[in-house]
Order: sequence, then structure tokens, then C-alpha cells
Amino acid sequence: MRIPRNLNVWKMGMVNYLDALKLQEKLVSDRKLGKIPDTILSLQHPPTYTLEKRRTDHNLLVPEADLRTMGAELHYTQRGGDITYHGPHQAILYLIISLKDKGLGARKYVENLESIMIELASLYGVSALAGMNKCETGVWVGDRKIGAIGVRISSEITSHGMAFNIDPDRNYFKHIVPCGIADKEITSLKRETDMVLLAEEVIQEQLVSCFARSFGYDTLVQKENVAIALGKGE
Repeated sequence: MRIPRNLNVWKMGMVNYLDALKLQEKLVSDRKLGKIPDTILSLQHPPTYTLEKRRTDHNLLVPEADLRTMGAELHYTQRGGDITYHGPHQAILYLIISLKDKGLGARKYVENLESIMIELASLYGVSALAGMNKCETGVWVGDRKIGAIGVRISSEITSHGMAFNIDPDRNYFKHIVPCGIADKEITSLKRETDMVLLAEEVIQEQLVSCFARSFGYDTLVQKENVAIALGKGE
């Protein structure tokens, strides 16, 4: 008899990047020790640019001081992938799961994340595809990128995850070479669909549902007291 799979889901709203990073680090540690089940954080960020561990600064097209002037932050991170923008109207899932329990390797895991965003796009009549090669990881509508992936794996426990563009301000992408790919465009669900979009909170819930279905979870447990987890309460 198969053991039921539970998934903790933290619906967090708008969260500062460093707060979310600190929380991920704690959850990864707890997951390694078996203190918690697989857990995902569903959230959005204020305008934020992240550079991955290789520090590909040449793909940042403006001085960091200019980013601060426009109200955006820049952070270096340990995930894979290249420079990325996160901001309002973008659905982000940070995923703290055990690949060992799923019998997955890194490549298959990333492919599953691509499939999840492809499924979400299809709910709105948008035909999306995974990138054709390793340099185009993520999800595309033609030659326009709609979903990005950047993951870290430590002792077979994942962190970071995926970002799906609902309707972000695409002007922020003009200040970087998104994901290090110079000749491609950024797009969004609102731009590509002919359908009226549901509320962003609902779309984020749909993304969570696509994830849970793809990875075979039986029960989703909603996490509360998020302010306490972020160190903002007692």
C-alpha cells in the first residue's frame, strides 16, 4: 500500500527576496532532518534582480545604483541559471522537496517543472513548449519566454524553483539579458492569451495544483502563521 504524500503549501503574498531566501534555507535544513514534509512557497517579490552563483555580471546592462534608483534590488544567489528579474504579477514557487523520495534526477526534475508551467499556460489557451536545449531552460511561446527555472539541489533536497509571468512590467527586463539569452523576448500570460485572466491569487493556486498533480501528492496542507516563520511575530 502506497504511503500518502502530503505537501505543505505556504501562501505568502508579496515577500522580500532575502526573507524568502532565509526561510528556504531553514526549510531545507528541516527537510534534510525529516522534520517537515515536502514544502512549497507560493509568493511574489517586489522588483528584484538575482544573479546566479557564477556571477554573470555582464548580463546586467545598467549600474547597480540605477537599479536602486528605480526601486529594485540586486542579490546574488546559489541557484542555477543566469540573471533573472522577479517582480509583482509574477507567480513564483519555491520548492523544498526530496528528489530521493521521488526517484528523480536533476534533469528529470527540471523537465517536470517545465511541464507544470506548460500545463498552466494551456489552461488559458496558450501553446507553450520547453526550451530546445540546455541554454534555453524554461518555458517558451514561440521564441518568447514565459516561464523561468532556477534550482539548487543539496543532498537531494531542492530549493529555489520557478517563476511564471502572469503580467509583470516588462520594462524591468530591458535592464538585463534575461537568463543570459540575448536574442529572445520576454512575454506573459496576459499578452499571449485571448481569455480573460482570473485573479492572480487564483492563477497561483492553479500553478500549485499543477505541481501537486504532476508530483503525485495526495493532500495539500495550507501553512498559516507565515509572519512568525519570517521572524515578524512572536
